[in-house]
Amino acid sequence: MLKPAFTPEPPFAHGQTPRTAVLLCNLGTPDAPTASAVRRYLAEFLGDHRVVEIPRLVWMAILHGIILRVRPAKSAAKYATIWTAEGSPLKVWTEKQAQALQAVFHAKSEAVSVRYAMRYGNPSVASQLDALKAEGFTRILVLPAYPQYSGTTTASVFDAVYHWGLRSRVLPEFRFINHYHDHPAYIQALAERVRTHWATHGQAERLVMSFHGVPERTLHLGDPYHCECYKTARLLGEALGLSKTQYMVTFQSRFGKAKWLEPYTEPTLMALAQQGVKRVDLICPGFTSDCLETLEEISQEAQEAYLHAGGEVFHYIPCLNDSATWVQGMYELSKSHMAGWPMLAPSAKELATSRDEALALGARD
Repeated sequence: MLKPAFTPEPPFAHGQTPRTAVLLCNLGTPDAPTASAVRRYLAEFLGDHRVVEIPRLVWMAILHGIILRVRPAKSAAKYATIWTAEGSPLKVWTEKQAQALQAVFHAKSEAVSVRYAMRYGNPSVASQLDALKAEGFTRILVLPAYPQYSGTTTASVFDAVYHWGLRSRVLPEFRFINHYHDHPAYIQALAERVRTHWATHGQAERLVMSFHGVPERTLHLGDPYHCECYKTARLLGEALGLSKTQYMVTFQSRFGKAKWLEPYTEPTLMALAQQGVKRVDLICPGFTSDCLETLEEISQEAQEAYLHAGGEVFHYIPCLNDSATWVQGMYELSKSHMAGWPMLAPSAKELATSRDEALALGARD
């Protein structure tokens, strides 16, 4: 077996002052709403064995022989309908979340730096870890933007971190947040989002909670995603004081011909309209940042399907994005996972002492 080629390290220095960072990791996005950019993005995304578990040789033939020849242009056209002057909404909101979380740490005089990375696309997990290490960060908390754990998302982020570590001789101390589907701050932020919408638009007859779908076989293979989605829905329903008949769970973004988690979002909305439900509110609790799947698939396509089937009023409730309640929630979540890591900025005296100790140890060695 070939040994990994380690990246050269700077000369070891004694007494390095520990530095702490939070790395907020989201799924990713193309660099532009063009077929070529989408093709690069999809090749990386759909080429991940965590995302598609079909035998690799078979899948690579399908991916490069068919999908990447047909899908990029269609997807690029969809991206173009949601693209902003600042760029991709998912990247824009993720960056704003990182900046807002950084501001909270600064306001509390806690020496924690916050960066963001994309599992697929830019800035990559590896590039951000390279930068953090070069700047002397010794403790890194990895915070995925996925409240519900899934092997297709959360585990893939961890894979990227582990893969980066294979070429690093001296590794930072890592901690990972697996999930926060039932964290009180997350549920509170979701509930506030819905209440704020209701205060302006009134409450619809039904609240649909649409989560990103995954193949049904992942449930039978032990992935907890399905159960965690339903727990989030139950807790949000309770926080809003809803009965079980006033809300429902659905799954969107089905890809391919395999059976995915049901019920599917768009057919469910059409059925509600045909049953006489005239007003529907829809929220996507599994997405913390608005993106193609919420702004185009739900706010455009799903809404059109519902109205065409006889529904009268459809409201999409935006994701948490950079809402103050969610930023505070991310802070509380991060703090709880950084227990034991000093976060107060070292004083000038402490820095001077650290330097003196390093010099003395260096001379002794």
